[in-house]
Amino acid sequence: MTDDLYKNCILCPRQCRVNRIIKTGYCGVKDKLKISRAALHFWEEPVISGMSGAGTVFFSGCNMGCVFCQNREISYHKKGQEITPDRLVEIFFELKEEGASNIDLVTCDMFIPTVSKAIRRAKDQGIDIPFIFNTSSYLEEDSVKALEGLIDVYLPDLKYIRDEDAIKYSNAPGYVQAAKKAVAEMVRQQNKCVFEKGLIKKGVIVRHLLLPGMVIQAKMIVKYLYEKYGEAIWMSLMNQYTPNGATEIHPEINRKVSESEYHSLVSYAQKLGIINAYIQTGDASGEGYIPAFDGTGV
Repeated sequence: MTDDLYKNCILCPRQCRVNRIIKTGYCGVKDKLKISRAALHFWEEPVISGMSGAGTVFFSGCNMGCVFCQNREISYHKKGQEITPDRLVEIFFELKEEGASNIDLVTCDMFIPTVSKAIRRAKDQGIDIPFIFNTSSYLEEDSVKALEGLIDVYLPDLKYIRDEDAIKYSNAPGYVQAAKKAVAEMVRQQNKCVFEKGLIKKGVIVRHLLLPGMVIQAKMIVKYLYEKYGEAIWMSLMNQYTPNGATEIHPEINRKVSESEYHSLVSYAQKLGIINAYIQTGDASGEGYIPAFDGTGV
């Protein structure tokens, strides 16, 4: 069944229908698992990283095309190593032995059929830490449904609420509708956040990365999420946008987010009455926060 899902790939809204067993789709990867790093990661939200770190697995490839991508080594250039599903299960247990608070699956969207089987096997073998699905949300609703009962915490982005921006900056037509449906399915599966000893065990945290000059869009996203989900979810409002060379073709976003822009967003969320939200203090931007995609743990 897994092979069939890759033979005519419709896992994301691009609907490439490519036979990924023999060639790549837009995402740039075939059906074989490809990862670039598997290690403890301390720069996620505090309830995810905790004191011991999240057990983060970075997958290669991406179905988006963000001009500002911080992980372009693995998203654009597909840096990484192919591994077997058996090896992925081993990695899950190795990360747990290192003290990981959870297994944080970063952009495994292109490999959902294989990853879901690996998670099920790991759970059958007794792994007892949460699995986190860390995603851009550019997914088909059915792809999220395939993860039901396997993912404990969803960590989706809601990058845009205007399709013209999704196309301009991420080459992602139809992103808004697809992401809204994907997030809705995530909340259906995990409609209450559960915390134990300062760590999240179940639930949904929706991230939004504030882009330069786009405070109005960010406020629209926050308002939409709060009106639709209330306190069933947490939000993570991020100021860590880091411009890079690729954004030179878009000079309007070729700068960091200003303190006043971020303050305006946070103040707006507070005025709406939002209390379930994480914010960033200080300057969290810069390449120093980007991990080395050097095959560690692979």
